[in-house]
Order: sequence, then structure tokens, then C-alpha cells
Amino acid sequence: MKLIGMLDSPYVRRVAISAKRLGIALEHESVSVFRHFEHFQEINPVVKAPTLVLDDGEVLMDSTLIIDYLEALAGSDRSLIPNDIAQRLRSLRLIGLALAACEKSVQLYYERNLRPAEIQFEPWVERVEGQLAAAYAALERELEKQPLKTDGSIEQDGITLAVAWSFTNLVVPDQVDVARFPRITAYTAYAEGLQEFVSTPME
Repeated sequence: MKLIGMLDSPYVRRVAISAKRLGIALEHESVSVFRHFEHFQEINPVVKAPTLVLDDGEVLMDSTLIIDYLEALAGSDRSLIPNDIAQRLRSLRLIGLALAACEKSVQLYYERNLRPAEIQFEPWVERVEGQLAAAYAALERELEKQPLKTDGSIEQDGITLAVAWSFTNLVVPDQVDVARFPRITAYTAYAEGLQEFVSTPME
């Protein structure tokens, strides 16, 4: 199977790291939705990263749906989501918050770098900045209540949180105050030291 997309996308990187953690080999092809639009369109007419091309040529998109498929291939005993319902709920909550942070970081980056300054709508920018801060504040509180394990293991909530924080630091670093989010910062440093992360650097 082939994973299409750039690793500076948190969604592509999330899939690549999850696949490694699940023990599923994926061939990675770095294709940009901007610089290689026509080539990406040949692979997936929707031009959405990440795209997973299966061995039979079938195409999947959306990081959460791709990971769900990879989890099914790996089997329930290798799942990156807890089976216990209470822990599963918390994991899904963390993942949802981290994905929201990714989305808001992408929106801010696009607004600042793709839209001409004279037509940027400041009230909308302020709203997105507030949503991004709220997502990370909620994640910080969750880690204060119940820290994620740092024993060499990592599950999907930890993968998504760390990928999101690293991405926000890359594209809108002015939005992330380390002093406000010490637990997220420390956990991300732990995660980025794991082999699955080291071997999957942001491009």
C-alpha cells in the first residue's frame, strides 16, 4: 500500500506514524497538494492528503478513516485505542481536541500565507486563534488530570496530540506558549524521541 502526501501535514504524518506503530508497512510518496496538484489529481481526483492507495488500486482518504482501516488490518490485539469504555472515551476526546487544533492551525496558516493581507478578515482570525487556544487548554487540563504514559509506549491519543503540537509549532509558532502548556510540551518531546516519530520527520 502507498501513502500519498507530505509529512509536513499533521494528517499524513499521523497516518505514517500510526502505521509503523501497528506494524503495517506503507510505501510513502511525498506529493504536495500545491506543488504537484496535477500529479496528485491523477492518483486521487479529490486531491486530498493523506490518500492511501491500496494494493488493488482502491483509494481511501481522511486520516481517521485510513487509520480505522489500518487498525482493522492489524487486528484488535494491536489496536491503538483502549478497549475499556471509559479509557476509550477519554482517548477519543483527546484525539478530537488534537484534530481540532490541527484544523485551526491549518486555517491560520492558510489565512496568513495564501490570502492577501488586504482581504484578511481579522474578526474571523481572532475567532480561530481563540478556538486553537481553547483546544490546547482543554488538552493541557486533560493531561493534568491523567498524564499519558511515557514508558516507551504510545497510543493514538498520544500520537495525534504530539503530531498536532509539533505542527502548530511549525506553522504558527506565535500561537503556542510553552509556559501555558508545559504538559503538552513535555509529552511531545517524549513522543518525538520515539523511533516511529524520529523515522517520520516533518518535511
